[in-house]
Amino acid sequence: MYIRVKRNKTTYFIQCDPTETTLNIKQKLHSLIDQPPSNQRLILLSTNDVLDDSKTLANQKVENDAIVALTLRKELLVAPAPNSPMVSLHKPGD
Repeated sequence: MYIRVKRNKTTYFIQCDPTETTLNIKQKLHSLIDQPPSNQRLILLSTNDVLDDSKTLANQKVENDAIVALTLRKELLVAPAPNSPMVSLHKPGD
């Protein structure tokens, strides 16, 4: 079987098996989009369900030619830039 994974205006056709897990699909996408599986979220558009990494496609009712939306988490930088002063934020009244 295959599924269609859509992100923005791009569609990826992924060959897969119903016994594969969502994590397996994310690993296949990783080679195409250079985003680690931990940054990917797959949503089955027919139900709007977020697919669980540990469950198989069959268990989540993903069928042949299903359309799945791909969203990505944004990575946040938490370390300050070198030689920058530390800033402390306070709410009014603190």
